[in-house]
Amino acid sequence: MKKTAIFRDKLFVEHDPGFGHLDSPDRMKTLYSALDSLSENLIIAEPPFHKATREILLLNHSSAYIDKVAETNGKIYSVLDSETYTSKKSYEAACLAVGALTTGVDLLFQDKIKNAFALVRPPGHHAEKNTSKGFCIFNNVALAAHHALKSHGTEKLLIVDWDVHHGNGTQNSFYDTDKVLYISIHQSSLYPGTGNLNETGTGKGKGYTLNIPLPGGQGDLEYANIFNTLILPIADQYKPEIILVSAGFDAHVEDGISEMRLTCKGFAYMARELIKKADEFCGGKVLFALEGGYDLNGLKEGVFAVINELVDNKLNTPFCASLEKESVQELENEQSLHPAIERVKDVAKNYWKM
Repeated sequence: MKKTAIFRDKLFVEHDPGFGHLDSPDRMKTLYSALDSLSENLIIAEPPFHKATREILLLNHSSAYIDKVAETNGKIYSVLDSETYTSKKSYEAACLAVGALTTGVDLLFQDKIKNAFALVRPPGHHAEKNTSKGFCIFNNVALAAHHALKSHGTEKLLIVDWDVHHGNGTQNSFYDTDKVLYISIHQSSLYPGTGNLNETGTGKGKGYTLNIPLPGGQGDLEYANIFNTLILPIADQYKPEIILVSAGFDAHVEDGISEMRLTCKGFAYMARELIKKADEFCGGKVLFALEGGYDLNGLKEGVFAVINELVDNKLNTPFCASLEKESVQELENEQSLHPAIERVKDVAKNYWKM
């Protein structure tokens, strides 16, 4: 029986941006400790994986930028930009994070795993071709997508980014192609200030970028509305061959970096619906990649809510004890639209049947 693959490594703990930085190694320590306490080896696999090669990194980043990051290797402390700092092992960790995702893509196309979650650091969705940004060094999800396009002949790839911040780097990587449909849900007032309604792509990519900027205060019901009335109907029309998810958990109600109010119920619902679409169109090929999430309890709740969906609700976890299958399924019928969602729908109907 195929298993859900979890990608993790102690090297991701060794990426240390410094005292007080939001992207703390404690994020990984918390998740890995929780995984160790479960011992669910009958339904979860941890395949071996290796650092991405320079050839892979060049799929999304310039040679000069890769060299700049590589020069930080072994140095106690380096500054890539005003938010992104490195330590001795950060370059290696960044390469390994990319390697986790590209390995996940390979195993999915080889039909060796059921689905996957890459619990990696540093995150990636802000990283651009020539620069780091917002804690991100290499764009893990964008590189995984490029790898799927180049090595597996993918023609239709869906990226859903539910991190509370807009994934500017991922958007820019595929802004002019129809081979990648990029959908981002984010709080409009937050960093990096991109992801407006009118950012819909260019050339062949026109209509294949969908931004859903929201005011703060949105929770499980609102996110379910977005999935039910926008994302899922568009996915039905696009019919992707693989789904990648930039899974940030900084929209959790306990995370002080945003004003969103998601709980593990909302994260579970979003994961469940994307897994269902992957089963319908992609032979189950869905890969989640960790992005943000800075309240340790909220991060743990969200991550394990998603993992529980990946393993068909077979995870015996105390980390989201209030989560019941029936309560999550109630969100399936949510159809009322927030004004902000209506505005997105007005844009989307220019390209998709609403």
